[in-house]
Amino acid sequence: MSTYKIAVIPGDGTGPEVATEAVKVLTSAAARFDFKVTLTEFDFGGERYKRTGETLPDSAVEELRQFDSILLGAIGHPDVAPGILEKGILLKARFKLDQYINLRPVKLYPGVDCPLKDKGPEDIDYVVVRENTGDLYTGTGGFTMKGSPHEVAVQSAVYNRFLVDRCLKYAFEYAGKYGKKARGKGKDNTLALCGKTNVLTYIYDLWERAFHEMGDEEYPDIKREYYHVDATCMWMVKNPEWFDVIVTGNMFGDIITDLGAITQGGMGIAAGGNINPQGVSMFEPIGGSAPKYTGKGVINPLAAICSTQMMLETLGENEAAQKVEDSVKFVTGKKLKGMGAGKMGYSTSQVGDMVAELVAD
Repeated sequence: MSTYKIAVIPGDGTGPEVATEAVKVLTSAAARFDFKVTLTEFDFGGERYKRTGETLPDSAVEELRQFDSILLGAIGHPDVAPGILEKGILLKARFKLDQYINLRPVKLYPGVDCPLKDKGPEDIDYVVVRENTGDLYTGTGGFTMKGSPHEVAVQSAVYNRFLVDRCLKYAFEYAGKYGKKARGKGKDNTLALCGKTNVLTYIYDLWERAFHEMGDEEYPDIKREYYHVDATCMWMVKNPEWFDVIVTGNMFGDIITDLGAITQGGMGIAAGGNINPQGVSMFEPIGGSAPKYTGKGVINPLAAICSTQMMLETLGENEAAQKVEDSVKFVTGKKLKGMGAGKMGYSTSQVGDMVAELVAD
């Protein structure tokens, strides 16, 4: 019997509430599919920062390396200036733990309202593989003459071939394993590079050359396409059914995945994974801490539960992951009145109970 060590960081606002429901489903899956989980909770977040001035100490990073996976509730506190917790916890974890893939499924579940006319679950079902440690997020740059009329601010997008190649390799492998052909939903497994080769002629020239070289040499069975990022945004609205797996850089990935999230019903259902294929990965709902709903028991926990499904898939517990996803689909299609906070027709804990019971069945 496999045993997985899971670190839980409930975080801020409604994070502890949704993390509780995600853990509930995780433990139900473990019991149903004959594996064990040991859970260790950490209090990193706004309240700890207010007490101690700490965000994510280096000692904690080393401790987190010893786990099989990390479940994060949410980060963001109304009494802490924007950027402090995000950079000090989220970005530090991503960089220090080398979680170089941000994996974002864009999937519309049954019963979930979609803002796109005439689009349903069969149309919105693709994945974005976002490079997670390079680009504008490296912090390369700075100010000169700050505060003067001649102030200059520079922030540089940085990539090397190593960062690009390892992201592309993950994306090709993912497309081969989970693309539409592999799932019986199309004639090809297709990987599309999203870039801006006509303007960003250095960075995306590197990406495009590496993309085609790797595809020719190692993955000739995977169909390749290229889209400019602005066209990608248009087609995500007009023809989302065209997409299978998209790979892109950090900045473009940050933008298009939030566009994808709203097409799948909003942040209440959007989950993401920060993946280190050779190390410890971290999974989280995308919607943030939503402090105005804290303690009311009305926040939608399905994004956190779906992040648990991603965790299980990454750990290799594919049968359990599929059961969680099927259970979520049943709840969205047959039970919930809406996806928004306070509009589900059930409390946060009741939704978690329903999914956990279905997983256990």
